[in-house]
Amino acid sequence: QVQLVESGGGLVQAGESLRLSCAASGLTFSSYTMAWFRQPPGKEREFIAAVQRSSGSAYYADSVKGRFTISRDNAKNTVYLQMSSLKPEDTAVYSCAAGRPPLTRLKTASYDYWGQGTQVTVSS
Repeated sequence: QVQLVESGGGLVQAGESLRLSCAASGLTFSSYTMAWFRQPPGKEREFIAAVQRSSGSAYYADSVKGRFTISRDNAKNTVYLQMSSLKPEDTAVYSCAAGRPPLTRLKTASYDYWGQGTQVTVSS
């Protein structure tokens, strides 16, 4: 079956960096748009970034543009989220998702598969 497994979360101080990884199995990884979402405490899940399956074109939420970078390695079936200049408001559970294009990147319903999430906590 399809599995998406995130790793790399943790507790950091404001201004520091983290890199999240999401390893996929059970699907043709290169056929899927991959995305990262996050859910802050007490809030709804929100789109962070997405990377297209072949071109590698990336899209970001305004809140993370210039600080976060999404990338993928189709040979390793892995998508990454490099997070820099972290802020306390970045504290959330971060989840990766896979969806077959065409899709609406910002909508959670567009994605077929989800990971279990990894906690990122940024202290001030």
